[in-house]
Amino acid sequence: MAALLEYVCQLKHLRYLALKRTDMCRLPENIHGMKFLQHISLEGCESLMKLPDSIIKLQGLRFLDIDDTLVNSIPRGFRALTNLRVLYGFPAYIDGDWCSLEELGSLSQLNELSLESLENVSSALLAAKARVDAKKQLTYLGLKCGGRVGDGLVQGEVSESKEEEQMIEAVFDVLCPQPCIEYISIKRYFGRRLPGWMTSTVMVPLESLKILVLEHLPCCTQLPDGLCRLPYLEWIKVMNAPVIKCIGPEFVQQYNQLHRPSSQLAATFPKLQQMHFDGMEEWGEWVWETEVKAMPLLEVLRITSCKLGRMPPGLMSHAIALKKLTIRRVRGLHSLENFVSVVELDLYDIPELAMISNIPKLQKLTIKCCPKLEMLQEMAALRRLELRVFRRENQLPVYLPTVKPSHLLLTCSLEVLTSMAEGESSSEWDKFSHIKQVEAYAEEGGDEKKWHVLYTSESSNIQTNIHQGSIGRRRGVG
Repeated sequence: MAALLEYVCQLKHLRYLALKRTDMCRLPENIHGMKFLQHISLEGCESLMKLPDSIIKLQGLRFLDIDDTLVNSIPRGFRALTNLRVLYGFPAYIDGDWCSLEELGSLSQLNELSLESLENVSSALLAAKARVDAKKQLTYLGLKCGGRVGDGLVQGEVSESKEEEQMIEAVFDVLCPQPCIEYISIKRYFGRRLPGWMTSTVMVPLESLKILVLEHLPCCTQLPDGLCRLPYLEWIKVMNAPVIKCIGPEFVQQYNQLHRPSSQLAATFPKLQQMHFDGMEEWGEWVWETEVKAMPLLEVLRITSCKLGRMPPGLMSHAIALKKLTIRRVRGLHSLENFVSVVELDLYDIPELAMISNIPKLQKLTIKCCPKLEMLQEMAALRRLELRVFRRENQLPVYLPTVKPSHLLLTCSLEVLTSMAEGESSSEWDKFSHIKQVEAYAEEGGDEKKWHVLYTSESSNIQTNIHQGSIGRRRGVG
């Protein structure tokens, strides 16, 4: 790699250099000789620890990506790269009375910027020197802490003091983008509250924001209350926020409007299309009453790894464009009903779920590891049912005769599959014989489709690789 780089540096007119995810550990010191270079991508070069000092002489450089590298410092004088439009992975650190963020102050042409290791910044005054609030062309901003806050943190593993939490809150508060920002990503942030510029009290809202990603928030206790008024917000993702217990009414309605008649209020989240809540382990309550109009364009909702007890009435009443609903690893949810627009429903590991009802447009339903589910009602449009039955269950679900999908894809135990293979003489026959097409499989030795039963109702024909001899032997084993 070193020899290749030395050769590349002889290409004096090169404009584009991409070395992503290689074992490259350094850039040549004479890289400044490539004076036409505009694009350097080093993302994922995990051996790279330092940038050459001469990089600040590349006056035409417009793109620099050092994300997911070990670079934890930058050359002084970096501010000379005034033509930079995109800068990913810029490390924040302090050397005496100097902070690397100072070097960003004059980079007024930036369109996209991501900052790393913000826990190193010891005061809001130092963070303000980045002049994020003055970058009028910035459309993407990534803010990330590192080191002490890892991807897998859960409640109880974070040891930041109250002073450290307050400091990082103050630092993030001054990293406020202009209203032109379209995409914000905040990761590994250990403040108890999110930045003040996300709240309803801010004078100039993020009126152009389209995408908001919040990942790994080990100390954050609630979501900001100002998101609902953003006119162009299309996508929200919240991942690994283990101490948020409740999403209250302020999430869908501003505090100053909570007591106004709903007939006088326009729908909040007017452009929101996708919303993901993943890994909010303590989240058990979502307050959204029927009279509060919100999310009229929401199409995709994903909820995983929480203990939500019920879906809010307001969601069922007003998310009239919702097409795909995914719910996984949710403890405490007993029923799902009245999602009148949903066409695709994906359910996995919901141990208390007992009933699904009134989803009249549902076309595709996936059910895996929902052992207490007994009732499916009012889903006349169902075309495809994908079902995984626990190995320890020795019969098909009791609700199967009540639905009429065109196609059933079933994964079950060999015992159940063997019974299905017997056809009309089977105790399971009445549960699946009305379905037009059935594909059923049982796993063995790591092969998920080792054994199969294929059935079509038109001919009542069953094809299987389970033979009568093996049926008897396996029943004996069971």
